[in-house]
Amino acid sequence: MNIQSFKADYIFPITSEPIENGILVVDSDNGKIVDILHNPKNDKPFNQYFKGVLVPGFINSHCHLELSHMKGMVPTGTKLIPFIKDIVTKRGATKLQIQNAIRKGDKEMARNGIVAVGDISNTTDTFLQKSKSNIQYHTFIEMFDFLQEDAAQNAFDGYLKIYNQLTPKQGDKKSCVPHAPYSVSKNLFGLINQVNKNLEATISIHNQETQPESDLFMNKTGDLIPFYAGFGISLSHFEATGKSSLSYAMEQMDTAQKALFVHNTLTTEADIEAAKSRFKQVYWATCPNANLYIENNLPIYQRFLNQNAKVCIGTDSLSSNWGLSILEEMKTISKYQSNIDFQTLIRWATINGAEALGFDHQLGSFEIGKMPGVNWLNLNSKMELDSNTKVKKIV
Repeated sequence: MNIQSFKADYIFPITSEPIENGILVVDSDNGKIVDILHNPKNDKPFNQYFKGVLVPGFINSHCHLELSHMKGMVPTGTKLIPFIKDIVTKRGATKLQIQNAIRKGDKEMARNGIVAVGDISNTTDTFLQKSKSNIQYHTFIEMFDFLQEDAAQNAFDGYLKIYNQLTPKQGDKKSCVPHAPYSVSKNLFGLINQVNKNLEATISIHNQETQPESDLFMNKTGDLIPFYAGFGISLSHFEATGKSSLSYAMEQMDTAQKALFVHNTLTTEADIEAAKSRFKQVYWATCPNANLYIENNLPIYQRFLNQNAKVCIGTDSLSSNWGLSILEEMKTISKYQSNIDFQTLIRWATINGAEALGFDHQLGSFEIGKMPGVNWLNLNSKMELDSNTKVKKIV
């Protein structure tokens, strides 16, 4: 054992109150937390002092690592539908370019203190890097059939082949998941439910990210209809539900599984309450920089606070973001909705994401026996995030 003691102005265990002048005792050989010491008299020995705070490793609850080669290729502020069109038409690259970008993206996340990722995969492109990475991955094999009921089985069979090619390294996880309410038929939802049956799965789904999604389900209007038509896909069979897209998704999803709703830009308090009443465990991933990049809009986080909802933080992909940093996402939330304090944000960035991805037995909080990673943040004199805050991975 190589025992190291780290003192900081504050230690944030996450599952208990912050500790002023605390000392974190860690086995540096494996990152295991050995002890967490209160030190009110400053009389306990330590190896290293950090001005600022020590927090557990960050959890990136939503990413598309396989799109890393598309950094800077898609313009900002286009809204979601033109963005998707650009992703479809500009996605091509050589295998070497894709693999190099994936490797760099994985290294960037590790450098930024991220220890686990909920990663969307439509292909096998990321599987090799994940097998070698020090980051824990919950890979979501994402499926869609563009609401074409008769295409569900073929779509499912194709994505199931991808799912079966992934053998997660020790500690990693995988699930089959739907892409979004506007792109997954009832038949495909049913097939996804069957493959996850009797598994302790997390089901991730993009949710209420753009107004046309709501328009389609409420009234069968909006830009999704001509968007699909442009790809030769008819929605003539589709009937508006007169309810939110979230309502449609929840009616199809297996409520025995954890639900991870992603983006939630237009989600209301009534939506949050409805999901809480339907699922035993429900989480809400926010990707603020991606929301600004694509739609120039953010969720109203007070709605989630009012409902005591479990929010977690993601980066989305380098096609829709300037970097892969949970700290930068926290800064963005703090900048635009400064009513949310650091203690809330750090919970969103750690334990909530760990729970959502099924990694909370080892990650997300400082508790004796866990191996959550240790990050140092140089908060300002008020112990707040600002533009100068940086993260350094200590363990």
